[in-house]
Amino acid sequence: MSGFGHGGGEYRPRTREQSKLTTVRLTLEGEHFEILVNPDSALSFKQGKNVEPSQVIVVDEVYADSGKGLRASSEKLKRFFGSDDHSKAAIEVLRRGELNLTQEQRKRLTEEKRRAVVALISKNFVDPKTSLPHPPLRIEQAMQDARVTIDPFRDVNEQMKAVIDELRTILPLKSERVRLQVKVPAQYAGQTIGILKNFGDILKEDWGSDGGLSAIVEIPAGGQPGLLDRLGSTTKGAAQASVVK
Repeated sequence: MSGFGHGGGEYRPRTREQSKLTTVRLTLEGEHFEILVNPDSALSFKQGKNVEPSQVIVVDEVYADSGKGLRASSEKLKRFFGSDDHSKAAIEVLRRGELNLTQEQRKRLTEEKRRAVVALISKNFVDPKTSLPHPPLRIEQAMQDARVTIDPFRDVNEQMKAVIDELRTILPLKSERVRLQVKVPAQYAGQTIGILKNFGDILKEDWGSDGGLSAIVEIPAGGQPGLLDRLGSTTKGAAQASVVK
């Protein structure tokens, strides 16, 4: 990473080399902060791979507007990051901010996620008339016809319910379903209810006096491993889930 001066709010035009980069953006209380990053290493970092911030951040400066070359002021860095050290603030922006994908990255990630969704549907759903799986090409065509939107960042299993709801308007789908009773402590209840809604249909929910959650959710049988993994990571292993007969 390169060095920098300690002035604030300076204008520094972007170089031709910097124009090939992308940004990570963070907004705090209406104030915008941006850093310039290497697109590929930044994506790897955001995907949780073992990448050092020094391999991602290419300019040790935090900008209010990187396109105009306007640096964030020292006062704002101190207020929001506790220091006017641009290198330290840049790491916080990287960790907490949103990566602005390049067109190539977005296209590639969306296509990878789309193929994964198609494979999951073909594996877990059948045509109710024939009890046979729909061919992948038929599913892909139906997704195009239904104008299904795939989020390149969201987990495949979490997108399945919304995708299936849209596809069913033009493609008959049947799946084996399973009911799970899920129990989580109060500190994870808010996050868990959102996860359950993404994976399936909540048939019953009970909130304990301590804020803990006990819910029965019905999901496609093929989505059970994904849901259990998501619950485990979100609740740090505190979730309990069992099949309801």
